[in-house]
Amino acid sequence: MARKIIIDTDPGIDDAMAIFFAFQAPQLEVLGLTTTFGNVSVDLATQNAITLTEIAKVDVPVAKGVAVPSVIAPRPHPDFVHGADGFGNIDWPAPQGQAVEQSAAQFIVDAVRANPGEVTIVALGPLGNLAKALELDPEVANLVDEVVLMGGTAIEYGNVSPVAEANIMNDPHAADKVFTASWQVTMIGLDVTHQVLLGNTVLERIREANPTEGGFLYDCAQHYINFYSSRFDMEGCYFHDASTIAYLMEPSIFGVELGAVRVACEGIGIGQTIFAPEGMTFPEPHWTDVPMTQVCMEVDSDKLLKLFETTLS
Repeated sequence: MARKIIIDTDPGIDDAMAIFFAFQAPQLEVLGLTTTFGNVSVDLATQNAITLTEIAKVDVPVAKGVAVPSVIAPRPHPDFVHGADGFGNIDWPAPQGQAVEQSAAQFIVDAVRANPGEVTIVALGPLGNLAKALELDPEVANLVDEVVLMGGTAIEYGNVSPVAEANIMNDPHAADKVFTASWQVTMIGLDVTHQVLLGNTVLERIREANPTEGGFLYDCAQHYINFYSSRFDMEGCYFHDASTIAYLMEPSIFGVELGAVRVACEGIGIGQTIFAPEGMTFPEPHWTDVPMTQVCMEVDSDKLLKLFETTLS
């Protein structure tokens, strides 16, 4: 039986990679896409999510979510990374479809209630919709199978500050609620996504085998790859959001450590995911009685990229 997932997303070029990956994965059943601000505004994220369902020709509902962080002021959208349109400025036409009437948080609650213990939430952006779902129905945390999120970093440097990753920095208060709730969280952060480099050679092979989705991803990714090339002098881009889908399909690709995670919500370290490894105790009480998060620390890059290419081809 396919694993039921909801993808919470802010598309985003790497979100598009993850979403097409999930649509093509026979092990996964995508119940819906819920949208958030992040790489782009929530309105554009919603439009882009609908676009992805139409390109892939799948009947998957899209629910619009939060537009701003829960407490802090919004940060600028990173159009220098993803383009003003979120898709690398390729001027793709607007989609025909519409979002459902439910809010993203209500969609999550309703889907989980309808499938207790069976739904995994895959979070690819800031975590406001998950925090809102917890507010709407605190019991939902005990009914979710797992939360697999792309975000944070345990020991790797951050990408929006020396210690913070962008998705967590965009709504640190929501992220702290997610990490301290009673559901099982698996964090796929910069510790592993910075170990995987996706280059044009793989994207070209996918485009040849799958011209529709592969061609779209190749065109989008050129802006993304150019950003990484200019900033880090590297040939390709880091494999962020799509790593979550690989984890769901083949978790053995990853090496995982357990620990409590709290998020710094103010000051110079705002957005930092502070990881207290299992078995260690500290005088400070902030990590006491916090559920154990599975933090991915190692990854087999070759196997991950092969799984991505094979699935999309």
